[in-house]
Amino acid sequence: MTIHLDTSALVGALAGPREASDRLHGFIVERHRVQLSAIVLYEWLRGPRTVNELRVQEELFPGAQAVPFGTEAAAQAAALYAQLPRARGRDLDIAIAACALVHDAALWTLNPRDFSDVPGLKLL
Repeated sequence: MTIHLDTSALVGALAGPREASDRLHGFIVERHRVQLSAIVLYEWLRGPRTVNELRVQEELFPGAQAVPFGTEAAAQAAALYAQLPRARGRDLDIAIAACALVHDAALWTLNPRDFSDVPGLKLL
């Protein structure tokens, strides 16, 4: 299975007390394809992040390999924005969801309510 990380999951696994690190480790051990989108990378990098957190992120998920937010994801995000009842102010979450949908990936988030109304999105 391909899994895209939401920013909340990346922060929960790699920053602060790292309470979600065991779950991330489990996905990797189970040989799931774990990725992050360029939008999640943007949210992560805008910080605040420690040098060690950035180093670990780059070792696990090199920025150069982030899944791009291309034209297909942009069109999907625009369609979702028009369709979802509470879209205003959720631009980045909608873009993250669209990227996962376009790449046929499940989305691992620590904030499932942020994505629960996105049709067709598989949440972990």
